[in-house]
Amino acid sequence: MSNARQTVEIGIGPVSFADVVAVARDGAAVTLSDDALTAIDHARAVVDELAEQPTPAYGISTGFGALATRHIPVEMRAQLQRSLVRSHAAGSGPEVEREVVRGLMLLRLSTLATGHTGVRRETAELIASLLSAGITPVVHEYGSLGCSGDLAPLSHCALALMGEGSVRDAEGTLMPAAEALAAAGLKPVELAAKEGLALINGTDGMLGMLVLALTDLTMLLKTADVAAAMSVEGQLGTDRVFAPELQAIRPHPGQAASAANLVALLADSGVVASHRGPDCNRVQDAYSLRCSPQVHGAARDTFAHAAAVAGRELASAVDNPVVLPDEGRVESNGNFHGAPVAYVLDFAAIAAADVASISERRTDRFLDKARNHGLPPFLADDPGVDSGHMIAQYTQAAIVSELKRLAVPASVDSIPSSAMQEDHVSMGWSAARKLRRSVDGLTRVVAIEILTAARALDLRAPLVPSPATAAVVRALRDAGVAGPGPDRHLAPEIETAVSLVASGALLAAAESVIGELQ
Repeated sequence: MSNARQTVEIGIGPVSFADVVAVARDGAAVTLSDDALTAIDHARAVVDELAEQPTPAYGISTGFGALATRHIPVEMRAQLQRSLVRSHAAGSGPEVEREVVRGLMLLRLSTLATGHTGVRRETAELIASLLSAGITPVVHEYGSLGCSGDLAPLSHCALALMGEGSVRDAEGTLMPAAEALAAAGLKPVELAAKEGLALINGTDGMLGMLVLALTDLTMLLKTADVAAAMSVEGQLGTDRVFAPELQAIRPHPGQAASAANLVALLADSGVVASHRGPDCNRVQDAYSLRCSPQVHGAARDTFAHAAAVAGRELASAVDNPVVLPDEGRVESNGNFHGAPVAYVLDFAAIAAADVASISERRTDRFLDKARNHGLPPFLADDPGVDSGHMIAQYTQAAIVSELKRLAVPASVDSIPSSAMQEDHVSMGWSAARKLRRSVDGLTRVVAIEILTAARALDLRAPLVPSPATAAVVRALRDAGVAGPGPDRHLAPEIETAVSLVASGALLAAAESVIGELQ
């Protein structure tokens, strides 16, 4: 939990990306606004009225899915809700990360706050209380098909509201949910009509992972521009191809932003200036250098599209059936289908793989004496005795190969369920899980490129790099990554670079000199 205790208020409107990150990652507390509580009460009144009527209403007085044809008598409806949650809490496999579980709980609460689900205010308030107390239900890797909601993951969270199942407290200690609630002074709820279904029928897990991934990828693309600038510089490439007038004749916004970053990062570079004169016989740089803005820019535009989809989903009330309180009715719908989110999760994984691929190609050029323009083979201190960064590139290549496999879409792999009632599903949860691995892989690939480029720039001395790239090299050295020299244990240096990329520290070093990148 963060020492700076922020509180996020959930109203009837959408939560922001920043709110999701604050709650999921930074441990912010959560409250419900007065307008949200009013909307919740209004919708609950509709559900209570329908529950008293003899006409069956799906999710209120019937079974679920393929069992929806059975009418459930009043005296069995509390059992209906308990049975739904218990049976659907059927996840398996490793525990899902704390930030993912907190994110999906927050987003489920956000849907409840719209007043379209029909839960009682005490049920919604208990979710907020669990988030504020740092109590995190144990959710497992497998169990969601991304349709009819992230059913198993959300059911494990609903189970905790009932005082059942396992949770981790704010310190990460595994314990029964009943004990954690009691220790926090909270009482479990007995779910009433419709509440069990309302708690588990949403795209919240896949959406939360999309928001977190896009937050990371926005930073990583800027850092990839830093890496590309260092590689262009270290390989004696030209910055002329990044001129704004060249980008303007192919007006993709992401491309223009990436090229502008490269221009700013390479400004006042002594290395670039050293080969700018008439004696330079280099006509064109390799694609991995010259086309960096085109690839990084296309990824930017892809992530911008994904962010637009995420924004619309954050403004949605995803449940089935949904309460229309102003009309006093409850209607079945298909808004729980995860296709819109699943598609962009897959699209983002494709873009991440390609950004990593071009990064690895830039790195490889540093290591080949036939292509690195005067640098020692593999940037080794004593080539033959020393191997330099030879195997760092192998590590990159292994990760890039994995990212290409992760780029295979999950969203086309529908598999039917629930006795063919749910006969087309999105697999959005699976798409989100692999995107998280893609983000981690891209972080590592970019870190290795920066690590290698920094060594190359040191080897270019007495030529002086640009102020921005010099600041990045200095940040690495200040963090304990030594400059060129005889071979040493390389894995710790790679992990240091990975940590500096993931935290945004290397991006911050460059921006401290030239201002915020686009």
